[in-house]
Amino acid sequence: MRRPAVVFGVLLLLAVTAWVGYPHLRFSSADCTRILDVTAAPEIAPVVEEAAQRLADPCLRVVVTGAQSARVGDALADPAADHPDVWIPESTVWLQRTQARRAWELPVGGTSIASSPVVLGVAEESARALGWPGEPLTWPKVLDLRVGLPDPARDPIGLSAVLGVRQLPTATATLRRLSTDTEERAADLWARLDGPDPLAAFPVSEQALLQRPGLVAAYADPPVPPLDYPFTVMPRSGERDAARRLLAELLDARTAPDLTEQGLRQPNGTAGPASERTTADTVPPVAVPDTDVADEMLNQWAAINLSGRLQILLDVSGSMGQPVPGTRLDRMTVTLKATEAGFDLVKPTTKVGISLFSTNLDGDRDHRELLPARTVAEHLAGDSLTKLRAVRAIEGGATGLYDSVLATYRAARQNWEPGRLNVVVVMTDGRNEDAVGITADTLLAELRALQDPRRPLPLVGLGIGPDADLGELTGIATATGGRAFTTADPAAIDGIFHSALSGMLCQPPLCKP
Repeated sequence: MRRPAVVFGVLLLLAVTAWVGYPHLRFSSADCTRILDVTAAPEIAPVVEEAAQRLADPCLRVVVTGAQSARVGDALADPAADHPDVWIPESTVWLQRTQARRAWELPVGGTSIASSPVVLGVAEESARALGWPGEPLTWPKVLDLRVGLPDPARDPIGLSAVLGVRQLPTATATLRRLSTDTEERAADLWARLDGPDPLAAFPVSEQALLQRPGLVAAYADPPVPPLDYPFTVMPRSGERDAARRLLAELLDARTAPDLTEQGLRQPNGTAGPASERTTADTVPPVAVPDTDVADEMLNQWAAINLSGRLQILLDVSGSMGQPVPGTRLDRMTVTLKATEAGFDLVKPTTKVGISLFSTNLDGDRDHRELLPARTVAEHLAGDSLTKLRAVRAIEGGATGLYDSVLATYRAARQNWEPGRLNVVVVMTDGRNEDAVGITADTLLAELRALQDPRRPLPLVGLGIGPDADLGELTGIATATGGRAFTTADPAAIDGIFHSALSGMLCQPPLCKP
């Protein structure tokens, strides 16, 4: 008679234990699970995933997302954007550029987990014409051919290539030739291998070259900075211990075969994949130049390449609706036509952003963005011209010049890009009329405080019609190292705009002051 009671007691005890313990176990499991969010260059992402699996930690889930570094850098520059715990771009250059845009306050550095030398990828037919495989391919030999270049202001591979070219005795002449075959995207260079006017070679990472037949690698001597894949823990990360464990795993010898499988080398440049089109010898790592050196070099490149970043501020106050004598147009229309014509004055790779200003145009603000900074090619491919043509003068609107200029200049300073001729253009038909805004003295003092000789940002003032104050515009422009222009005839603004942009975007020795 006792056995059923004993059995019932045991079952009751188990039931109570399960009832009490299940929630505890469930919530403990939930508390145990942590997520390490990693964003990596697409070619290194599989290596990171393999290392994460070897951690074998049931309480840690590593989420690896492959993403292009340029897009990640743009996203991180937005203060409101979510940051991953770890970012692994293909080059330290991306860290420097994103840091320069104040994506985070404290300096950030990364630990290289892989490398890929930057080489000149030479079409096999061109390589054989140079004596390959019997004769080694050298950069001086290859650069005598028709060579393309990814924009060094946008692509670390292009930057490394320019650094290599600068070591040659014929550097200036070679860079000028390269500028005629510069493409914004590396993918466009691959496309130009075939066709009626093909390229003979272009800079590429060894890793990318190995993914596609038809190219032979020419290695720089002395070496240039490789892609170095810096493992970077973001300042906002709450999973620093997990990040350190993942880094240790990636630096472990067990990662070497995974790197080779992806066509990558170890951080010290050894153990590259063997191929008749490449060399497996060690390619010693070379440090990426610091930001100041890189910016100076890219400024020189920009003077050759004529690639810019223009931030245009357009006056839409009520006076811009006044008719232009001798035409059927108003001041606003002729100004918009001049601005649209400016798209044809610059290279398709030049970035242009446009803002409008009057008074109280966006709540209490006197200005608002019309077009974000995009390349001319992107603007022309979208609806930007339609938006520009739809702009009208604001009836009753006054000229909130000072506040708008300062806000626009600050934004242009924050988004200043190396390798481009950064310029702010202000177009107005009057003078400041905002009695509640900052004073002229405050504006000039703030503009002077924002100057950085290593990162020039001139402001060009364009006065439209007889009411524009040339003295006021000249004072504002001079504080930034820029110039002011004016014309009493609004219909002539097209020619003034052309002259101003041509002068600012073409620098000596290619153009005379």
